[in-house]
Amino acid sequence: MGEAPLPQRARSYWKTRISALHEELEKLLEAERAQLPPWLVVGFGTGIAAWFALDVRAQWAAVLFLCAGLAVAGFALVSGRAGRALGWFALAATLGCALVWARSARVAEPRLARPIVTDLSARVESVDFLAAKDPVRLILAPSDPELPPHVRVSVDETDFPAGIAPGAEIRLKARLAPPPPMALPGTYDFSRDAWFKGLGAVGKAMGPVTVSKAAKAHGLDRMRAELRQHILEHLPSSSAGIAIALATGDQNAVGADDAEAMRRSGLTHLLSVSGLHIAAVVAFAMFLTLKLLALSERLALRFNLVLAAAAVAALAGIGYTLLTGAQVPTVRSCVAALLILAGIALGRDAISIRLIAVGALVVLLFRPEALAGASFQMSFAAVTAIVALHSTAWSRRWFQRRDEGVPARLLRALAGMIATGLVVELALVPLALFHFHRSGLYGVGANIIAIPLTTFVIMPLEAGALLLDVAGWGKPLWLLCGVAIDGLIRLAHAVASAKGAVALIPSMPAWAFGLIAVGGVWLCLWSTPLRRWGLVPALIGAAGAAAAPSPDLLVTGDGKHLAIVRDGTPFLLRERAGDFVRQLLAEASGFDGDPLALGIRPFSACSRDACVAIIHRDGRDWRILATRSNYLMDWQSFIRACGEADVIVSDRRLPRGCVPRWLKLDRPALARMGGVSIVFGDTPRVETVADHVGAHPWVENER
Repeated sequence: MGEAPLPQRARSYWKTRISALHEELEKLLEAERAQLPPWLVVGFGTGIAAWFALDVRAQWAAVLFLCAGLAVAGFALVSGRAGRALGWFALAATLGCALVWARSARVAEPRLARPIVTDLSARVESVDFLAAKDPVRLILAPSDPELPPHVRVSVDETDFPAGIAPGAEIRLKARLAPPPPMALPGTYDFSRDAWFKGLGAVGKAMGPVTVSKAAKAHGLDRMRAELRQHILEHLPSSSAGIAIALATGDQNAVGADDAEAMRRSGLTHLLSVSGLHIAAVVAFAMFLTLKLLALSERLALRFNLVLAAAAVAALAGIGYTLLTGAQVPTVRSCVAALLILAGIALGRDAISIRLIAVGALVVLLFRPEALAGASFQMSFAAVTAIVALHSTAWSRRWFQRRDEGVPARLLRALAGMIATGLVVELALVPLALFHFHRSGLYGVGANIIAIPLTTFVIMPLEAGALLLDVAGWGKPLWLLCGVAIDGLIRLAHAVASAKGAVALIPSMPAWAFGLIAVGGVWLCLWSTPLRRWGLVPALIGAAGAAAAPSPDLLVTGDGKHLAIVRDGTPFLLRERAGDFVRQLLAEASGFDGDPLALGIRPFSACSRDACVAIIHRDGRDWRILATRSNYLMDWQSFIRACGEADVIVSDRRLPRGCVPRWLKLDRPALARMGGVSIVFGDTPRVETVADHVGAHPWVENER
């Protein structure tokens, strides 16, 4: 018989190759079968992330159809474990995208169309004290049907009368405005968060507040308020802020300087009630319960004390979670703690990647929008990195406890803490750079001291002081607690002020951040050498982030504020810009410090009404003209200046006769684009807020 025809031989060859690849894939998945379930949660999160990353409804619908098609193909066309894995992953992604889309529609509330000054009567829904900034922040339900159902108003403490608590009815005069959109490309999107919280306006009270119907806080709100006041009576304001954050989860109580020092030193996570704090509370409750119950010989012999202690610890964890406001990191940590306690009660080791996946799934099912927030991402990144590290054979070989002398045990424990700190810092650095444009570099060393100090000294002393205060004996413990908190604050300030303590980056491209995230998840979830392939996308993303150019020109969406960036230093158009704007432009420039005034620099010329600045890039000078007053200018001179400028920026509508050589950014243009970041060069690149936010519901509502 002769040889088969060439097309038939080619088909046979490729069929054999595909079959061999499928068999190899099945072997890999069989070796990783214990790690497959967490990928269901990753798929769910991928669908949610796709909805946030893509711009318009057509793209979201395409994701749904594509993922649904992949799910069908996986279940129906691909055999074995590979087909089932593809099917479940794609189905989870479909459900995640559909869930967050549906939730964005379900939480929709009317929004204020434009800024107004109004007299309003409202019922108080919540009260937040901002010790760092003096005002008290109220969430109100106005009685006027023409106003949004929920608004947020800041009130100066001097204008804040007694009797204001959730349920009170008040009258006040306030300036209200729509929730502010993202100010610059890649910065915090308050408008998105306000949408999911149901806030239709934000504003500031103008004058005193009148209480129509007083109310007293009750339930958990009352307990938080009483705890806050009780701690303020026993500790100085600086120490009290940290103690209040640990007891109630209210980070607003922390002073601005201390909060900034904690952030720069990599200790901010200590202020956010999450895994560390829940673990301390649960462990303390379980330890204390076991010791107290073991005092009774009868109980010790007849009952399972471990089970009873686990139940008490579970109640303590749930109570602490509710007391501190049930924020995303706290809920995640509480769910994880409950699963661990269940595993302990059943005599099994419950600490695993699956545990983290369950916690993430619980949060995302109820708050899918949490995925886009820094809190969710950093919380899960840290705990996943820790579990992944200590699940490796290398970690078990070096850090697992064993029968050896005390010096060796201490050295091994210290090495384990350092390795854990390094892994956590490595996991959090890209997240901090993406969300905040900065990351502390000395966090590992600071955390080695701060975590034990907080967990084993500050929190037990604070809990003991609160308990002993019932009998009036807590003063000595409050003194010790204050000393310990002062030590923590001094550590934070010392690390924060050290040279090179902070790494900064002007912006990280979304694609680079996505690749780093994919690589990190891949590294953490697999257990065989397959995990090493996660280094490829992670390193590509890191290289892309490092190579991202710094902006030359930053313009806020209202056109009032502008920064010319030269040699990494931002120079501001308006010298009297507020602290928020100065910090915003500094971070977006990758500058660690206070921006300078544009004024009369060698590369600029400013008058009362306008500034002209020159940006030199790639052998070419770019001429920037920006207005900075509301006064009329000489028509002939202004039109001539427009024609000589490459870019003109203004917070007003400019006449048609004002035509720059390249780009006109006046009020109508910025209303369409939002804030703008420009990199000049042979091919100038313009990045806008509109490019980042697309046509999501909170954006359409603004327009």
